[in-house]
Parts: sequence; C-alpha cells; structure tokens
Amino acid sequence: MKLTQFDPFKEFQNMQKTFEYMNRLMQSVEKVAQEAPAVDFVPAVNTRETDDAYYIEVDLPGVKKEDINIDVKDNVLTISGERKIEEERKEDDFYRVESVYGTFERSFTLPEDVDVDKIEAEAKDGVLTVKIPKAQSVEKTPKKIEIK
Repeated sequence: MKLTQFDPFKEFQNMQKTFEYMNRLMQSVEKVAQEAPAVDFVPAVNTRETDDAYYIEVDLPGVKKEDINIDVKDNVLTISGERKIEEERKEDDFYRVESVYGTFERSFTLPEDVDVDKIEAEAKDGVLTVKIPKAQSVEKTPKKIEIK
C-alpha cells in the first residue's frame, strides 16, 4: 500500500484548470459567433383557406416587388428575395447613412388539390399575397368494372 501526502490545494488547482478550459471554450464559441454572418431577414407569414383557394400572406416591408421571386417546383412553392433598405439623413452638424440588407426564402408544400397554372400574386403596402386556387374537382361516381 502506497501512502500519499494530503494536499489541500490540489483540488483547487484542478478546479482552476477546469475553469481555464471552460473560459477557452467560451472564447472560441464567441469568436465563431462573431465571424458568422448576421441573421438574414425572416418575414412573417400568414396562411388561410377559403372554399375556392389557399392564401399565403407574407410581410415584406421595404421590399420592392422586383426583388421578390415566386417559383413552384415539385409541388413546393418558394418565395425568395432580398431586402435592401438604405436610409440617409443629412443635417447641418451630422451625416448618417444606415443600410439594412437581407435575403429571405420561405417554402410551402402545396396540397394535392391546387391548380398550379392559376396561381396569382400581388404586392401591396408591404404585404405579398399569393392566391393558390383549388382545382375544380369533378365528382367521381363509382364505376363498376365488369369481369370478363
């Protein structure tokens, strides 16, 4: 059996090493966060359904309709674009220019009962409204198949 001498400060040294390690870890996380790009613009979206159509309303303040793209591919509707706002203010004793830029993209899986060829979109007062008409369904009557 080996005897060791009790060192009351050894535990404190171990705790100090642990705190130093945690401090280095937090500094590296902070450095990565500073180097990461700023969060892009995420517009608010409302959806609703009526008897004849689905509606998607997207809040896009300050976004020109020329900067908005709407695509449908593989039954997924994607609304994307870029917001560019530049505010310039000149006074006698100062000059300030503030710019806000951000890209955005929102995707929606469309239901099976839509008529993709008749989708319409309108931008008015900072709100984009996309109307997705429901396909006119023909009532299907049961059909008896004769066995030959």
